[in-house]
Amino acid sequence: MKLHRIKGLMMRHLYLYKRSVPRLMDIFYWPVMELLLWGFISSFIEKMNLGGFNAVTVLIGAVIFWDLMSQSQRAVSVAFLEEVWERNFLNIFVTPLRVSEFLASTFILAAVRVILVGSVMSVLALVFYHFNLLTFGFALIPFVANLLIFGSVLGIFTTAIILRYGTSAQVLAFGFLMLLEPFTAVFYPVSALPVAIQWISYTMPSTYVFEGMREVIATGEFSYPLFWGAVGTNIIYAVVIIWFFSRMFAYVKRNGKLLKLD
Repeated sequence: MKLHRIKGLMMRHLYLYKRSVPRLMDIFYWPVMELLLWGFISSFIEKMNLGGFNAVTVLIGAVIFWDLMSQSQRAVSVAFLEEVWERNFLNIFVTPLRVSEFLASTFILAAVRVILVGSVMSVLALVFYHFNLLTFGFALIPFVANLLIFGSVLGIFTTAIILRYGTSAQVLAFGFLMLLEPFTAVFYPVSALPVAIQWISYTMPSTYVFEGMREVIATGEFSYPLFWGAVGTNIIYAVVIIWFFSRMFAYVKRNGKLLKLD
């Protein structure tokens, strides 16, 4: 892989944000609105004594983590869709750019978006709800890294589906995570799910991350079993989905469908 090609593709997408209000809204406006909404709801629950646990801390942490994963997934998927919408996808692949370099640039773009969104949401959470992520030290960073990886890998998966079936499947770039949200224990522990479907939850790295996040917030202790559970399942997902993407890309290229992506 060549770093200058990765940097060039990444900068192309970053420059698009400078003059695009909708793109900036996708990064900042919607996550901020979600944070405020859930923050005010959790504050109300706490004031009404509807729960003995610190609802604000847990829910705000869950909202921030969920948005970080969403941003990483959409960064990868939308970077691909941008090329399709502008009919530029074929152009970039008649250059020496490799598929691995394209994926690497989208992963870096996802990391940039996660850092930006995480910073803004952390400041707002501190100002409005006195929720300070820094009080947990570095215990949450490994879990955030796992979310970034899982979100990016899911972005590669949705990209592979869009490659295969065209832009008629582009809704997956924006709604795929909603299919997983009920099962990945974002706002409640896995034990709250019916026993019959708890096994589904444990097949996803994000479940271990949200469970680990709640344990860090509740006890201040870092759970190595949950961390390694996230790492292990992330590796499996990454290997399988990257293989799947390479197969879909080869299929599209072999059948001359790169020209027909619209």
